[in-house]
Amino acid sequence: MSGVEPIGAGASGRLWEGKVAIITGGAQGIGAAIAAQGVADGAKVWIFDVADDLGSVTASRLGDECHYLHVDVTDEQSVAEGVAEVLRVADRVDILVNNASGDADEDAIAMSLLRWDAIMRLNLTSAWLMSRAVLPSMLKSGGGNIVNIGSLHARMTAEGAFPYAAGKAGLGGLTRSLALDYGPHGVRVNMVCPGWTRSERIEEHFAVIGAEAVGAIVDAHALRRVATPEDIAPVVSFIASDRASFVTAATWEVDGGLGARFA
Repeated sequence: MSGVEPIGAGASGRLWEGKVAIITGGAQGIGAAIAAQGVADGAKVWIFDVADDLGSVTASRLGDECHYLHVDVTDEQSVAEGVAEVLRVADRVDILVNNASGDADEDAIAMSLLRWDAIMRLNLTSAWLMSRAVLPSMLKSGGGNIVNIGSLHARMTAEGAFPYAAGKAGLGGLTRSLALDYGPHGVRVNMVCPGWTRSERIEEHFAVIGAEAVGAIVDAHALRRVATPEDIAPVVSFIASDRASFVTAATWEVDGGLGARFA
């Protein structure tokens, strides 16, 4: 055996033990699952969202180590105030998960510039605003982790996904740029790209399209099932942990094999 010791996860074995984490869009769905995983892994977690009722319920359910703040991640001042509040209480931010996003199905000719700006602010600009706000704390403490929640649409798409795919592709570029610029300072930046995931929004969509269409979606997956938010959260936890200390600028597809299928 070599003299190199394996990287551990703290005395308790929990991947985020003693860390301070912010999860945007954490009131429900994938974000709530990531928040729950973060608490289970030993972190103090702040959920940033604008769904106050859902966010408060989620934070309450996760216990004293989870807190909810009303933060509009598309608004520069709201982001600055939210991060300042976390820093006031916790003195640092170790982990940022940029999960907040929204679907869009627009016609490229008919869509207004105002609508384009709103979609891009939520799906792309928000990740930059949040990263800009937490990076000084990470640099001061000698490192940190940013995980951007993308989508399979970052590299492949389908009809009717404009401009959602454009925003998620841009998120990949943001991930790589931040990883290169801040890697020398100990900050790792990665992107996780889920496919179909049974969030509340997707369950509502499945109810509309019917069992036959849902069956076709399921059958397109190598694993013959659609993900749950709880399938995504442990991957995010690992990537933002010290066990993935040499992983940065990477895109991790968590899609049950959907993206491997030709057409």
